[in-house]
Amino acid sequence: MRRLFFSNLYQQLQVLWPIFSAILIVMTGCGVIIGRIEEWRLDESLYFTFVTGLTIGYGDITPKHLGARLLALVIGFSGIVLTGLVAAISVQALNATSKDETDDR
Repeated sequence: MRRLFFSNLYQQLQVLWPIFSAILIVMTGCGVIIGRIEEWRLDESLYFTFVTGLTIGYGDITPKHLGARLLALVIGFSGIVLTGLVAAISVQALNATSKDETDDR
């Protein structure tokens, strides 16, 4: 059953990979731009991007400029969409696995 789930998950990821990669590119691109505006190092920019995008938001690094804050909103909304896609793909793979399991019986 586990093998069937991962097979279905892989199939779903193949279909939605262009969307995933586009969201990740938007997030990292915005993070790098925020880093330039705020004069952060690259590792700080990427750290801020993924902490914000995963909606963890520790608050230890925060943008001060208005443009950077607006880009942080883009990162936050992109992270919410990314999280929703991951949840949707997982549920779809579980449904397909359950259906395949039922069909085999």
